[in-house]
Amino acid sequence: MNSIMKSALVVVSGIAAMLPALTVAQVNSKNQGYLVDPDFKVVTAVGGTVCVRTSDWTPARAAAAEAGAFCDRDLVPTKKTAVMTPPAAPAAAPATKPTPPAAPKQAPQKMLPQKINFSADALFDFDKADLRPAGKTMLDDLTRVLQEAAYEVILAIGHADRIGSAPYNQKLSVRRAETVKEYLVGKGIAPNRVYAEGKGETQPLTKPADCRMQNRKALINCLQPNRRVGVEVSGTK
Repeated sequence: MNSIMKSALVVVSGIAAMLPALTVAQVNSKNQGYLVDPDFKVVTAVGGTVCVRTSDWTPARAAAAEAGAFCDRDLVPTKKTAVMTPPAAPAAAPATKPTPPAAPKQAPQKMLPQKINFSADALFDFDKADLRPAGKTMLDDLTRVLQEAAYEVILAIGHADRIGSAPYNQKLSVRRAETVKEYLVGKGIAPNRVYAEGKGETQPLTKPADCRMQNRKALINCLQPNRRVGVEVSGTK
């Protein structure tokens, strides 16, 4: 061999020593951009984790090549599996709240008798049973109150002082109670709701030891609280 041929052999030998054990082959159409061996398997390095790219490699080719799914997975679009979403369940109808039972009606509460005491001297003249104008005004006020209330019974009770005989005082107390009843009925109070009775001098408001004076005028003035007409109203609220 001449010196030129010896030099060429040395160069070829050096190049052969630098190649890996696997023989380099042309890139087939399925693996463009990657170096493959004679069996068309992609050549890898770094313990089989890195594919050896050729000068023809581009990201677009890697994405289109089958080898790209193994070598450059981040460049190859993955096929998404369609997930069937179950149809939404129909909205439930709002629950109808049950109508609460009506509260039982309470029986009307019984009212205690309401007592109103009118001075007999305010309604009548002394020893009389005829209503005075001022007495009529007082009973008119009472009538207005009764017309706005639910009542059951109205009881007019007449009283007298001890001046005169007991039988006389009894009759006088009844006459005065009857006069009050007649006036209330004349103002629209139902007759069957109004009752009248007299107590005479049996229920005085003064004490027995009171009013011992001899002067008649002074005695009449002292016994004035005993001359009265009481009105008791019993009803419901």
